[in-house]
Amino acid sequence: MKLRSKAAALLLLALAVLLLVLLSLRARRDPEPPGFPARPEAAPQRRHAPVPTLPPEPRAFPGAAGRRSPRRQPPRLRPRAGRPRAASREKLARRPGETRSLHSVPPELWIHLAVVACGNRLEETLVMLKSAVLFSHRKMRFHIFTEDALKPEFDKQLRQWPDSYTKKFEHRLYPITFSVGNPQEWKKLFKPCAAQRLFLPAILKDVDSLLYVDTDVLFLRPVDDIWKLLRQFNSTQLAAMAPEHEIPKIGWYSRFARHPFYGSAGVNSGVMLMNLTRIRNTQFKNSLIPAGLAWEEMLLPLYQKYKSAITWGDQDLLNIIFYYNPECLYVFPCQWNYRPDHCMYGSNCKEAEREGVSVLHGNRGVYHDDKQPTFRALYEAIRDFPFQDNLFQSMYYPLQLKFLETVHTLCGRIPQVFLKQIEKTMRRAYEKHVIIHMGPNPMS
Repeated sequence: MKLRSKAAALLLLALAVLLLVLLSLRARRDPEPPGFPARPEAAPQRRHAPVPTLPPEPRAFPGAAGRRSPRRQPPRLRPRAGRPRAASREKLARRPGETRSLHSVPPELWIHLAVVACGNRLEETLVMLKSAVLFSHRKMRFHIFTEDALKPEFDKQLRQWPDSYTKKFEHRLYPITFSVGNPQEWKKLFKPCAAQRLFLPAILKDVDSLLYVDTDVLFLRPVDDIWKLLRQFNSTQLAAMAPEHEIPKIGWYSRFARHPFYGSAGVNSGVMLMNLTRIRNTQFKNSLIPAGLAWEEMLLPLYQKYKSAITWGDQDLLNIIFYYNPECLYVFPCQWNYRPDHCMYGSNCKEAEREGVSVLHGNRGVYHDDKQPTFRALYEAIRDFPFQDNLFQSMYYPLQLKFLETVHTLCGRIPQVFLKQIEKTMRRAYEKHVIIHMGPNPMS
């Protein structure tokens, strides 16, 4: 009897241990206490279409080995904490892929771009304006000063551009007018009608700030970027230009000028930012009278005093003005006004070597002769580009092939200087198109 009771007790003890083991195993598999509702099964995940990959890396050039730039990754969108502002609410109200209409941008946020075109400068001016709209983001207003004979053709050509580009700008056509002095004498000063730029503060009285460029300028990145330089002006600066030369001892002004000029090498006026409001409100020091003079009343007596000594017309007059008023000028780097002088005798624009050319200035007629084929190749690539085509396939890759034919020139031996910014600009435009029209990758 005793043996049977001991065996029964051992059996019960074993069963109790087994039960405890089973309960502990179940607790590990399901930590929720009894009484909680069962978890619903996970819904099948929705599969999203993959985001298209970026274009392949550009082909390398002779002499450009080891200069591959890292692939740019699409930016991650981070949620903002706090109450959404009006701009955020507007974005939420838009449908996916729908961008804000440029027509809703207030006029004070527009970029104002001015150009003066006379004689045979129609095509050159249109190519410059085309380069501006190809890459820029903000809405622009073009102020085109031209002869009466060219006005209908300007209007016709600009209205023929695709709607996707014409919605990015408005244009106004102005006659060539000079408010003081002999109009014919002003008109013949240096290039035809070039002196018109001196009178822009008096003509565009409703414009606060302005970017003036010569007709032979090409934008290789958004105009928005050079427009941002206006924010860097201090309280006395009212205009911005690039140096005429990077090496003063071999520059034109330091060797040949017979009149005062800004700094040690002078400035080039082919690309000029202006705060017109400040210009209109400033009294300028001068060599004419002890007191200051307003901009418009200073132009004629200044020209009459120095007309026998100036070679480059209105640019020389600007150099004289800022010689006496150096605190009024902001000098931006040569990459914003890159000319043949920066490479035809050897590369001397360090900013362009680091960051690439931002604004190309093909002075001396290099777009139309064979002296500087690198400049001509860029001009023809933008001129011949069909608006709706792919920028990489129809502009960038053909441009690379053309550059291979220019390596016999000093400018052609540094293709990366010319292509670095334009490639970056095209890549940003491509990424923006993918993110806006395809939508960001929700799994990232």
